[in-house]
Amino acid sequence: MRVLVTGAAGSLGRVLVPGLLDRGHDVVGMDLVVAPEGTTAEWHVADCADADAVEAVFAEAGSGDPVEGVVHLAGIPDETSLDDALASHVLTTGTLLDAMLRHGTTRLVYASSNHAVGRTPRTDPVDASTPPRPDTFYGVGKVAAEALLRLYADRYDLDLIALRIGSFLPAPETRRHLATWLSHDDAVRAVDALLTTPQPGYAVAYGISANTRAWWDLDPGRALGYHPEDDAERWADSLPASPDDEAEAAHVGGPFVSERFHRPAR
Repeated sequence: MRVLVTGAAGSLGRVLVPGLLDRGHDVVGMDLVVAPEGTTAEWHVADCADADAVEAVFAEAGSGDPVEGVVHLAGIPDETSLDDALASHVLTTGTLLDAMLRHGTTRLVYASSNHAVGRTPRTDPVDASTPPRPDTFYGVGKVAAEALLRLYADRYDLDLIALRIGSFLPAPETRRHLATWLSHDDAVRAVDALLTTPQPGYAVAYGISANTRAWWDLDPGRALGYHPEDDAERWADSLPASPDDEAEAAHVGGPFVSERFHRPAR
């Protein structure tokens, strides 16, 4: 599949671009910066919020084989102002969706976040039917982007999947990560599956590995073809207890629920 990956120079993009290439996809990278050293994928420097720039990327990237799918990773990865969160996560998504419609691209995998449900008390496993309950403006941006995906999927019969990513790291670093960790290899497995699963329509899945202590239900992802193989439990004995562990385990969003992230909308 010919796949456009936005935010391709970010931490997730640097793993997914070579990983998708290894799985036989024809990858086109797009970011605000030039390609990292050693990148073999076609590359475009452009801003996802700039409709003209996005249109030019689709036109150039599709001048031979058309772009068949989009993996949308671009966006500010931290908490910020409400204005910036909406621009970074929602407006960029809308710009890409409109370009997809113009160019006949019907599949998008969106890098959403567990922070879309971050204020959910951490009791039973959270699944795709759990209602939105963001913990930050970052989470609000992800919820709004997911709603936009739902609108376009219903309105235009597109296949649009929100992958609510947990803790994407080479290895777990805290006790919370024993539940929320997503390995590099499983991230590639997840996105590859969501790009190729037949006719998903609109769907939500959780991007975590097959963690023994998982808080989030993996069945929605498995139904879409994502079968994780890694488990954070192998690091359990090497992660000492911390005074923050209890607070970080109280809600799905962990420390993002704390007052440290409280700020006015205006």
